[in-house]
Order: sequence, then structure tokens, then C-alpha cells
Amino acid sequence: MSCACGTSSNFNPNDPRALEIQAKINNHPCYSEGAHQHYARIHVPVAPACNIQCNYCNRKYDCSNESRPGVTSGKLTPGDAVKKVLYVGGEIQQLSVVGIAGPGDALANPEKTFETFRLLQEKAPDLKLCLSTNGLRLSEYIDEIVKYNVDHVTVTINTVDETGEIGAKIYPWVHWNHRKIKGVDGAKLLLEKQLEGIKMLTDRGILVKANSVLIPGINDQDLPNVAKKLKELGVFLHNIMPLLSAPEFGTKFGLEGIPSATDQEVMAAQEACGMDMKLMSHCRQCRADAVGLIGQDRGEEFVTDTFAAMDFDTLEKKYDLAGRKEFHSKIETWRKALEVANERIKIEQASKEQLSSNGITKLVAVTTAGEGMINMHFGSAKEFLIYEAGDRAIKFLMHRKIESAYCSGPENCHGNNPIEEIKQTLKDCDILLTEKIGDCPMAELGSIELICDDSYALQPIEKSVFEATQKYFFQLEKEVG
Repeated sequence: MSCACGTSSNFNPNDPRALEIQAKINNHPCYSEGAHQHYARIHVPVAPACNIQCNYCNRKYDCSNESRPGVTSGKLTPGDAVKKVLYVGGEIQQLSVVGIAGPGDALANPEKTFETFRLLQEKAPDLKLCLSTNGLRLSEYIDEIVKYNVDHVTVTINTVDETGEIGAKIYPWVHWNHRKIKGVDGAKLLLEKQLEGIKMLTDRGILVKANSVLIPGINDQDLPNVAKKLKELGVFLHNIMPLLSAPEFGTKFGLEGIPSATDQEVMAAQEACGMDMKLMSHCRQCRADAVGLIGQDRGEEFVTDTFAAMDFDTLEKKYDLAGRKEFHSKIETWRKALEVANERIKIEQASKEQLSSNGITKLVAVTTAGEGMINMHFGSAKEFLIYEAGDRAIKFLMHRKIESAYCSGPENCHGNNPIEEIKQTLKDCDILLTEKIGDCPMAELGSIELICDDSYALQPIEKSVFEATQKYFFQLEKEVG
């Protein structure tokens, strides 16, 4: 069975632009789920100012333990940002994408944003360029976006309610023409500019990813309408992000006690929206200074003192454009081998009917350190990849994070381990596939009827997920039948 290869549900594979689009997303870890375990990204925090206020956002600095959009441990000038990219690109050769995602809004800081892109085009021409924006000023800067070959743009759009009532609950104010426009009027203006800007982007062949924050009780019922509108506008990918809300985050929603969206609520929203739009299911809601593979943050390894004093000539040699090209070629060879090993049993955007002949599917959790393999011990995992599997095929659903790993070191392995949080996180799953798991945690997880299996250690994820569900759930049905 062939997979969807990352194409959008509203994208015709016979379209002459198919190859062009596939080339754009092939090594982009955000736009291609198949790339995210192989290629790395870097966000450079050159854009501190923002022109709207969101009730779920608090752009505080120097918060290295937080992994939320808008959070950063510092700001960079365009020059230092490009130096950092060159240094990181030499150290992490699978780096393929550089984005400007805050800590404010990229287009509320146009001079810094486009100067950074100008330098990147000159010094690191192999990298894909991205920006994230709330969309308020997209139409003003569409020509600059095109000029600097920024061919991936993420727009956060949380509602398409034309009355502005839903938006007013999310955005206290919008800054426009040197004044704050509050409430319903601000929300309606923002939506108008978002839709106008997205249309301009798609008309020019720029791939658009739309982020929507799922805020239970506020915009959850409107998200299917958002998906329909995105499809009309030709948006490539829709990312439904759970509200992250806690008092310590200092956001209005957090201080008011509005809870974070649960994994189950996200899954329900994805199901409601997925028939209209291709969904991004592997998002990690990255920091504004994120570095490394998605799901991994190596930012603390690359502090400004590491690279700021180095000159561009030295950094360009370290970046080693030819060496990076060779490394990326090796990644593609590995991906092709992995695809053969996985036997093409994954379908993106699959319905239950495509996954299962009888409508029955199972959820499988996987621990991985990347490269598409089951290559992480249970005790080291701080997140789990979740797949839905039937007797026909599988699809990737989401990742689920936990606060701390089961075993955070030899001194803590027999202490106060977070097994209860893990049990809560995996309570609706049927199988856990991991490189290694001890008898004690296996027994604990057995109390929630979770099958734990480490016999697929160091095997390809997708093939293993399919085979495990057949072994435990569907093979018997086939034999009986």
C-alpha cells in the first residue's frame, strides 16, 4: 500500500507543481512528517516586538526549561543570528531549515526579519527560509517575502468567526495604525488581514501552514470552520496546537484557571478537521530559539559567546556547504532504505475505513531518539509518538510529552518516578513499543492494560507498529475468520 508522501488532502498529485512542492517539503521537518526524524531546524529570535495581544501568550525571556512558542533565553541581532546558523549548521549537518518565529511577530519586526533573511541567502544558500506571523501585516510585506525566497510561511489563525465574538475572547487588542483596536473590532480586523494575506501567499505559490490553538470552550467548535476556510484558500497544512495553560506561565488564560487542552481533545479536533485539511500531527510547539530535531532542543549548547566573536569567513568554513550536501545525500539514502523496510504501510490523512476492514483500530505508543527507529529506552523517554493502527494500515496521530523521564539518572531510578503521569498520558493506548523496559514499569503499565513490548528494539517504527498490532489484536481475528 502506498503512502500519501506528504501531499495535501486538497492537492491534486497530477498538478504540474507536484514535483516542485515535493522538493520544498522533502527535507522540511515541519511541513513533512516523514522528514521530522531526520532533519533539524533552528529558530533565531530576532523579532521581539508583537502587534497583537493573545490571552494564551506570555513572551518572557530566560526561561530555558520552557518549551512554548514565544519563549526564548535571549534575543539576537541579524548578524549574530546568521553567525549562530552557520555555527550550528557546521555542528548539526542535518540542519535544513531556519525560521523566524518570535519571540514576537516576524512582520512586526520587518527590518530585523528581512535583514536576517538577506544575510542567510548570502551565507547559507542551501537552507529553507521560514517565518511565522499572526498575519496582521502579511499584505504589506508580501513582496519582501517573495524577494527573499521565503517559501514557507506559518500563520496563526484561531477562528474564522466573522462576528468577532470568538476572536475577542482570544485577543484583547490589535495594534494597527499607531493605535490599539480592542475587542470585537480588533478581532474582525485581524481576521480580515489574515485571510487577505493568506490568499496573497498561496496565489504566489508560497506554502502556507496554518496554526490554530485549540482553546476548549472558546474556539473548539469553530475549528472545523477554520479548516474549511483554509482549504478554500489553498493552505497546505493545518496544525492544531493544544492550549498550554498553567498559572506559572503568566498568561491571562493560565491565571484565570483555564486548563490546557488534553490529548483526547486534540485528537477529537483533528478528527473533526482532518477531512478538509491535511493536518500537521508532529508539532512540538517549539520555542523561539529552538535548535535541533523536532522534539529535541539543543539550544543550550549554542550560547552567543560560542560564536559571536568569530568572523564570517571562519564560520562559513565551519558550515562546510559541500560537506553538508554530502551528509544530506546520506540521509536520503537512509530514508529510501527505511521506506522499503517499512513496506509503505503508513497512510497520511487516513480514515478508519482505510486503516481497518472492520472499523476497529488500536493506539500504539513508541519511544524513539529519531531516524525512524525504535531506539530509546522507556526510562529515558520524555515523549511518546502515538500511531493509530488497523488491520490494513497505520497513521501517525501525535506526540505526547511528559514532564520528566521515568528514570532521570541512576540516583533516581528507584526513587520517586513519574509513573502515574505516564499512565495518565498513555491511558487510551493499547501497546507500547520501546527499545528496553524493566519489569517494574512494565507491571505498572500493565495495570492500565497496556501491552509493553521491547522485542522490536532497533527496528523501523512503522513496520513494527503494524506488525505488533497484527500480532496482538488482528491476527487472531483473521485466523478465526
